Amino acid sequence: MELMYASTRDAEEKVTASYAILKGLAKDGGLYVPSFIPSLETDMDTLSKMSYQETAYEVLKLFLTDFTEEELKHCINAAYDSKFDTEEIAPLVYADDAYYLELFHGPTIAFKDMALSILPHLLITAARKNQVKNDIVILTATSGDTGKAALAGFADVEGTKIIVFYPKNGVSPIQEKQMVTQKGENTFVVGIHGNFDQAQTGVKEMFSDVALAKEMDAAGYQFSSANSINIGRLVPQIAYYVYAYAKMYANGVIAKDEKINIVVPTGNFGNILAAFYAKNMGLPVAKLICASNENKVLYDFFSTGKYDKNREFVLTSSPSMDILISSNLERLIYQIAGASAEKNAELMKSLSATGAYEITPEMKEQLSDFYGNYTDEAETAETIRELYQKTGYLIDTHTAVAAGVYHKYKKDTGDTETKTVIASTASPFKFTRSVMNAIDGKYDSFGEFELVDEMSKIGNVPIPQAIEEIRTAKVRHETVCKVEEMPQEVKRFLGI
Repeated sequence: MELMYASTRDAEEKVTASYAILKGLAKDGGLYVPSFIPSLETDMDTLSKMSYQETAYEVLKLFLTDFTEEELKHCINAAYDSKFDTEEIAPLVYADDAYYLELFHGPTIAFKDMALSILPHLLITAARKNQVKNDIVILTATSGDTGKAALAGFADVEGTKIIVFYPKNGVSPIQEKQMVTQKGENTFVVGIHGNFDQAQTGVKEMFSDVALAKEMDAAGYQFSSANSINIGRLVPQIAYYVYAYAKMYANGVIAKDEKINIVVPTGNFGNILAAFYAKNMGLPVAKLICASNENKVLYDFFSTGKYDKNREFVLTSSPSMDILISSNLERLIYQIAGASAEKNAELMKSLSATGAYEITPEMKEQLSDFYGNYTDEAETAETIRELYQKTGYLIDTHTAVAAGVYHKYKKDTGDTETKTVIASTASPFKFTRSVMNAIDGKYDSFGEFELVDEMSKIGNVPIPQAIEEIRTAKVRHETVCKVEEMPQEVKRFLGI
């Protein structure tokens, strides 16, 4: 049965998976959602014996129904190959009462690789299916990790160009170095004088700019997105939660059908939404634990039912979560509104006009799957230090937010029995200064790459290739602009 995709803001629009991947965003500004959540067809005994690639196929075939088996397997095998530094692709590591799902073994050492190494292949396949003649221009805003992972995925992919905007002083030094040294004739990186929310809003405005679309078409281009708003990003993320559960079952950690908790450090809400979809497919999940940093707009939403971005924007040591507009939350809102595009559109209009909206008590009742909390900067650092001192295991700042919130969850609920998976979203090497300073103040005087060497030593882990290669890499992208100049920079790069 073919699974179609609808816009969260227009009940009339129904498109195929390949079309939704190609467009990224619906023409009314809505996000594409599956018309229903399919059930997992493969039983756990079978899944428990599967490789990551085989598991991914079992999930993707249910959502991307207009792709053939051959096309999907080609995309999966091209994505999850030797670019990853472990055959498992996403290993589980047990430390201090939780199972850390390491999602950072790809080429840019962050969880975005899990989806962004397959998206270019899905996109090119989708373009062929939809008889697209134009070159695809990937337009992306990043709070740190998406940018580099998308650049790495699309670099020198024929028929594509990629333009990434990031907040000039809002990412870690390693994150910035990874982006501005990116090779590839089709890549363009721009720092903006502003924060991630402004970059993301600027990108969304370009997507819905009809005049710009006409100019692009005349020049042989069309936009698509690599942000987590693209359903081609979201669906591959569901696979790793299924894989993690199957591996825990295979290893005898859990009994058949035993429920687990999943903790996700959350910014744009895509990663935890993938876990929510996995639960709705029938994966035995008890609680989805939504972990925020000091930009705790999601914690406040889960506590009160009111989403309000009118607050101070805090720059933290977990920059990929420094977000006040969690775009993917719209997909959850649509779901808890009874798949009402009308109700969702009304709430999104309120968000756009006033910066806030409030869900109904009936909608709030449907959020019982979720537990939300946050850690402040001191708690995040303390979590890193305590875990390292207790176990020798190093985690990055984002994963530490999740681990810190998990401690609060156990204290609040008394649930210490349910086996719990923590999505470990980035390598500690991506945030060396914050991680090392959390462990010991003496590292404050160390240089960036001295810290890398020291981290490798104290954690007894090899330095990832992604870090080694930027030690001496030449800066190739130096463009910086104001938020309002973003469209001009796009045109300049494309020669329009």
